[in-house]
Amino acid sequence: MTIKKWQVFPCDYHSAAEMSKETGIPELLAVLLQARGITEAEHIRELFQSDMNFSDPFLMADMRQAADRILSAVDGFEKIAVYGDYDADGVTSTAMLYSYLESCGANVLYYIPEREGEGYGLNRNAIKTLHEQQVNLIVTVDNGISSIDEVIYANSLSMDVVITDHHRPRAQLPPACAVVDPYRSDCKSPFKDFSGVGIAFKLIMALEGEDCDLTALLDNYADLAAIGTIGDVVPLTGENRSFVKAGLKMISRTDRIGLRSLLEQAGMEGRRLTAGNVAFTIVPRINATGRIGSPDRAVRLLLTEFPEEAGELSADINDDNEYRRQIEKEIYEKALQQLSEQPERLFDRVLVIEGENWHHGVIGIVSSRITDQFGKPSIIISYTGEEAKGSGRSIEGFSLFEAVHSCEKLLTRYGGHPMAAGLSLPTKNISEFRKEINAYAASLGGPMPVPVLKIDCLLKPEQLTMDVPGYVQSLEPFGMGNPQPLFGLYHMALSDITPVGGGKHLRVTVTQGVGTVRCMKFGTTLEQFPYRPGDVLDLAVTLETREYNGKNTLSVFIKDLKRSDMDVDEVIDGLALYEKSKRQEPMTKDELAGLIPNRDNFAAVYRAVRGSNGFCGEAAGLLSAIGTVRIGFGKLLTALDVLAEHNLIMLEKSGDICTIGIVHTVNKVDLFRSKILDQLKRLEKAGE
Repeated sequence: MTIKKWQVFPCDYHSAAEMSKETGIPELLAVLLQARGITEAEHIRELFQSDMNFSDPFLMADMRQAADRILSAVDGFEKIAVYGDYDADGVTSTAMLYSYLESCGANVLYYIPEREGEGYGLNRNAIKTLHEQQVNLIVTVDNGISSIDEVIYANSLSMDVVITDHHRPRAQLPPACAVVDPYRSDCKSPFKDFSGVGIAFKLIMALEGEDCDLTALLDNYADLAAIGTIGDVVPLTGENRSFVKAGLKMISRTDRIGLRSLLEQAGMEGRRLTAGNVAFTIVPRINATGRIGSPDRAVRLLLTEFPEEAGELSADINDDNEYRRQIEKEIYEKALQQLSEQPERLFDRVLVIEGENWHHGVIGIVSSRITDQFGKPSIIISYTGEEAKGSGRSIEGFSLFEAVHSCEKLLTRYGGHPMAAGLSLPTKNISEFRKEINAYAASLGGPMPVPVLKIDCLLKPEQLTMDVPGYVQSLEPFGMGNPQPLFGLYHMALSDITPVGGGKHLRVTVTQGVGTVRCMKFGTTLEQFPYRPGDVLDLAVTLETREYNGKNTLSVFIKDLKRSDMDVDEVIDGLALYEKSKRQEPMTKDELAGLIPNRDNFAAVYRAVRGSNGFCGEAAGLLSAIGTVRIGFGKLLTALDVLAEHNLIMLEKSGDICTIGIVHTVNKVDLFRSKILDQLKRLEKAGE
């Protein structure tokens, strides 16, 4: 189940007031900037006044060598291949560099490997094919940093390779003419967190040399740079922020007819574009071409100058995206079914879920959903015959790349970064891989990180004015590293809950003093909502202005909520203890004391469930219903298991939702004659 740690950013209100006077920005905006670590007047002015904050591309290691080799190939009319990747970042990188080189009169083609059959990055068959096409120079975008053997093979065919990538390099770099990667230890670029398309743009800046007209380059390529940067979920700070700010202005008025057609298919034509809606509309459609079918179509769409071709390609890509969503839903449900059938897996530190012939193109998305639902790093593996491929996502504080690296003896290939990783391995190694990666997580010591809900600042109901969304909007674009501000409404009394949208969503009304706030809670039914009128809650909300009946209104959206008196740290610690016991790990007497309920604890839990005729919601929500009896979360979870063991309740768990039904019986049972409790006591002996 997912338990988030609530964290309110500390705020120096006196400093914020001084900053407001010095810079002329509203005081609340100064508070929001503090939460992002922006406290210097100079940096604030840069944030709001400059859209072109770009460093010298030649500060990057090997950039001079890369530019010289490419310019030599252009001048000599050598055949150049831009070698990309099948995701939105790789596709936009490819389209950008190919388009630029073609405008320079280069003899250039592009190559995107197929996800099925070729996989990510350089491969020998592709290099052989390009050699047969008389390619002299391969320039990679968004890949290549780990392709040591492939570059050696290209060199053996008298082909030169220039690598541009943004993934973490290993100790040994490929023997290419140039290796441009901001994460090289000798790279002096002041900004590191580029996407692949960001590196491609920096390469074009270098190719332009001292005469580089940055404004003209942004006019030509900022739309592609923005889509790729948003699509790769890199921090939207520094130079990435500049790419996206410039690109969002251009996308809606782009002269790329293919992109215009895709916007129309996505229902975004004429609408205000944000990083958020680009991430949920344009990016998935471009990604779908790499997940379903051929990614070559996405590059052709971005490059085409023919309206008829643009219409056909965009319609085809939109259909692929719908098919992708269907496949994703099916695999996600199969993954949940596996966890339901083998519930012991839910207690792993890293969730590893495998399935036969699952579509490789969507397992990364499924992993992201599993991680969101269960609050744990996850890796989804698809196997066919003797070969298997996996894709994983992590949570902040746990490097999935390092975890996968620790298992390299079981793998044939792997790569990635702290928050995401991909891998290949023999099917026979899957079970051992699951053990090894969890052993690595255990070796780090201490509890696993938990998702953190970061609240920018607390507001009172009277502070919810129409001005606030304007302050929020000035901080766009939002994304990783610059999230949409989250506001805390603390100690609010719940007064009304109304189902809307056919019962799929809720309108929640809360009050404090004379202030009343109406909020929306999407994706939650009345049955799943564990709170009742009169409960005092803390809410984490986002704020927007929306037009209703021709008038702008303030909209408040609940992202999370909890009882104000909940001890979140105690709940997190209790869950960690409970899961440790379920993994059958040795435990101390003190640890077991936090898990084993006494008679009063059992009675209180049963009364709470029976009093409300069952329960549906987050298990932590039951703590408030128990009343005056003090019981920790670990004991609550154990008590529920024992009550279910004795058939006094029906207990179902799905992610963070716990469904409990009462079983009416006249028979008396001895709760302490329990296999579950006996097993716990044996762990104490093992601990000694």
